[in-house]
Amino acid sequence: MGLSFFIFFILASVSLSSCSRLLGWGVLLWSTEDPAIPSGTVLPVYIRSNIDHVWVVGIPDAYRKADQETNKFEIPLWQLELSGGKKAARMRAAEFSEYARLYAETAQDGLPIRDDPDNSARRVYRLRMGQIIKILTKAQGNPAISATGDPLPGDWFRVLTEDGAVGYCFSYRLKLFEHTGGALALTQAAPAVEKEDPDLDMLLSQSWYPDWYGTMISSRQIDLEDLEKQWCFSPSPDTGIAHIYLPTVDLSFSYTGIQGAGSRSWRFEGAPLQMHLQSDTTLTVQYTENGGALKSAIFVSLPMELEDLIVQETERREALFQNLYALGPAFQSTNYGNLSFSGNGRFTWTGNNILIPQIIPASALGSGSVSMGLFLGRDLEERYTGAFTLRFDGISSSGITVNFMYTLDDQGLRIEYVPPDNLEGVTVTRRAAAPTVIYFFKTDRPQTAAPIQAANPLEF
Repeated sequence: MGLSFFIFFILASVSLSSCSRLLGWGVLLWSTEDPAIPSGTVLPVYIRSNIDHVWVVGIPDAYRKADQETNKFEIPLWQLELSGGKKAARMRAAEFSEYARLYAETAQDGLPIRDDPDNSARRVYRLRMGQIIKILTKAQGNPAISATGDPLPGDWFRVLTEDGAVGYCFSYRLKLFEHTGGALALTQAAPAVEKEDPDLDMLLSQSWYPDWYGTMISSRQIDLEDLEKQWCFSPSPDTGIAHIYLPTVDLSFSYTGIQGAGSRSWRFEGAPLQMHLQSDTTLTVQYTENGGALKSAIFVSLPMELEDLIVQETERREALFQNLYALGPAFQSTNYGNLSFSGNGRFTWTGNNILIPQIIPASALGSGSVSMGLFLGRDLEERYTGAFTLRFDGISSSGITVNFMYTLDDQGLRIEYVPPDNLEGVTVTRRAAAPTVIYFFKTDRPQTAAPIQAANPLEF
């Protein structure tokens, strides 16, 4: 019994001495209510408990009540930043002073906190309407973008939540205010915490594009000009403005939250807008415009970033053009003049009067740019190497376009005119009823007249 009492006495002495021995100094990040100590205050730190997840800290004399017996209290670990010595803590408090008493209330349900100051960064926390967060510092990041494509007013802030989550939040949907200690009063009651919704989180983390973008990719026939328009549906939880951007629709909806409306369905509070996940990669969006009839649009998530698709298609077109350029770059025809290509994607075609105005408009000049953006239908792929568009310089500011299919051989270049009616989007679907086919010899070879075939097809 004597030995047990001795061990207990030693342990008790160590415990008591640890409460009085200073662990270091820290800066209060979130104000306390009782005692009412404002954030930014330097506090002595005595104990860190990783089991209870608390600090035991001292109460500065300025914040002690006259009848208060103890001079220490517990706070959660997230509520204080340990700095080391007292001098280091004061330096940290001075750095923090600009934002020490700055808080914010969320004005949108579901507003995300991200792991980087960028709209595309991973969401680490979703805020409730009216929830209070602590502003830690301003951060440099990419601004949120409005429905018109312009940067929205506001800043990225590194923030702290009431349960210890840390990340970045854009201020467009925040109400900033200063607080000097004590209870944090909400301007409106915050709703109960909602259950996590992994489907909604997944949806909001994706980029959504019109369904025909997915068709382009699956068919490997990319309309680069259409892709560069970046038609899309953007819920934009950072701004609370959902945007539908399509060739015939450009609508923005301001909302205050996103609420479940059935299995994998959600409605936007304060806006005539709903969405439903048909699958992990297909989203139906329903909306009304100016109180009119209900409309819907289908969007898809793509297997790769849109910017990467644009780069790949640009490189594919460049490779095709370089093959054409490397074979020539200058070609010659007895009846149809001289056609030459330059390394910067331009062409010059002189002596083509016989094609004016039936194929080449009279207003077209003898030069322009080459686009390798056309594709061949399945029935044409074996007969032709590919198809291109010659955009002639002319009176019109947009240029004059004429489309041709082409084949390459060791001696030269064969092109065949494609009437506009034989195109579906960017795909050549069929030959003309009476094709106009022209053969150009490479200029470094002896020129001989190409044979003229029967009326169907015509070849020169």
